[in-house]
Amino acid sequence: MPGAAPVNPRVGVQGPRETYTAALAVLASLFFMWGFITVLNDILVPHLKVVFDLDYTQALLVQFVWFIAYFVMSIPSAKLLERAGYKWSIVIGLAIMAVGALGFIPASQFVSYGVFLAALFVLASGITLLQVAANPYVSVLGPPETSSSRLNLVQAMNSAGTMVAPLFGSLLILGRSSTGTAAHGAANVTLTEAQKLADAQSVQLPYVGIVVVLLLLAGVFAVIRLPDLGSDTRRVAREERGNHSLWKHRNLVFGIPAIFIYLIAEIGVGSLLISFITQPQIGAMTAEKAGTYLTLLWGGMMVGRFAGSFLMRFIKAETMLAGAAIGAFTLLMITIFGTGHISMWSLILVGLFHSIMFPTIFTLGIRGLGPLTEEGSGLLIMAIAGGALATGQGWLADHFGLQWSFLLPAACELYVLFYALWGCRPTAALPDEVISEPPVDAVTP
Repeated sequence: MPGAAPVNPRVGVQGPRETYTAALAVLASLFFMWGFITVLNDILVPHLKVVFDLDYTQALLVQFVWFIAYFVMSIPSAKLLERAGYKWSIVIGLAIMAVGALGFIPASQFVSYGVFLAALFVLASGITLLQVAANPYVSVLGPPETSSSRLNLVQAMNSAGTMVAPLFGSLLILGRSSTGTAAHGAANVTLTEAQKLADAQSVQLPYVGIVVVLLLLAGVFAVIRLPDLGSDTRRVAREERGNHSLWKHRNLVFGIPAIFIYLIAEIGVGSLLISFITQPQIGAMTAEKAGTYLTLLWGGMMVGRFAGSFLMRFIKAETMLAGAAIGAFTLLMITIFGTGHISMWSLILVGLFHSIMFPTIFTLGIRGLGPLTEEGSGLLIMAIAGGALATGQGWLADHFGLQWSFLLPAACELYVLFYALWGCRPTAALPDEVISEPPVDAVTP
C-alpha cells in the first residue's frame, strides 16, 4: 500500500525523528484540550453543589457520569477506531465533544441538573474516543523503549490544560456567580430563584467558547495527514491476535485495576480540593479564590510530567512509579491528620506525585502485548471509569467528614505501589510493534 512501507531516508525523505516530532506536536493540542475540559469539572462540582443544593455525593455525580462514559463508550470507540482509523476517529471525537458542550446552554436555561449531567456524558463520550485513539498511537509512535517518556511528554501538555482550566473557570464561572464569591464556599447561603438562574447561566459563555475551539480543531485534523499503522501491519496483527491471550500478560491484568484505582484518587483529590480549602479550619477563603489553588494542584502534575519524561530516560519507569506512590500516600496522610495550611499545601502537592502515574501505568500495562496492543489499550482506557467511584469519597465526606474522606485516595496509592513493585512485571511478552516511517508530507496539509 502506498505510504505504508518504510522509506529509505537516503533518497531525500525526512527522517523518522523529525516526522514523529511534528506528529506529536499536532497531537499535543488534543491532550491539552481534553485536560482543560476535564478539569473544568472540578469547578462545576462546588458550583453546581450550591446552585442545586446538593450534598457531596450528589455533587460528585458530575464525575460519575463523566467517567462512566469511559466504561460505556470505550468498546464502541475501539470499534469505530478500527473502521475509521486514527485521524477520522479524532475528528468525530471532537465533533461529539462540541455537541456535549452545546448541551450546557439548555441545561443552564432550564436550570436542570439532569440536563447538565446528560451534556457531560456526551462531552465525555467524545473524549473517550480521543483517549482510545491518541494514547496507544503516541505509545507506538517511535521506539518502544522510550514509550513511557514519550507519553509522559504529551501528557504534560494535558497537564498544561488542567493547569489553565481552574483559572479560566474561577474567573468566568465562579467569579461571575453568587456561589463563587460567597464566603466559605457559600455553605450558609440560600439562593433565590433569580440567583440560581443567573449562576446556572454563568457556564454558558465559557462552554460556547469551548465549542468554537473544538470545531476549529476538528477542521484542522480533517485536513492534515498523520502517520498511521500501515494497513499491512494491521492485517498481520489481526491474524496474529487469535493466537494470543490478553490474560496471560500479568502487567495488563494488574494494570487495568491500577488505572481504575488510581483514577479514584486523582478525581477525588481534584474534585474536593476547592471545598476542602474553603473550610474555616483549613483555608477559610471563597470558592473563587480556592479555585486558583486548584491551578497549583494541576500545575504540579504538569511539572511532574515534564520532569518524569526526562528522568525516565535514566530511571526505570516502575521505579519512578513506586516513588510517586510513596510520596502521594505520605502527603495524603499529612492532609488527613494535619490542619490549616499544612493540610492544604500537602493536598496541593499530591498533584506533583500523581503526575506520572496514569501515563506510566498505561505504558507498563501495554508493554509486551505486541499485536494485542490495541485491545489492551482499549481495556486500560475503559478502566478510566474508576474516576466515577470518586463519588464514594463524596459519601465518606457526607458521613464522616471531608478531611477523613481522603483515606480513600490514600488507600488507592497503596495499590499503585503494589503494581510498581510486582504487578507491572511482564509475562508472556510479545515483540513490540512500531509505526512504519511515513512519507515526508505525512503531517502537512
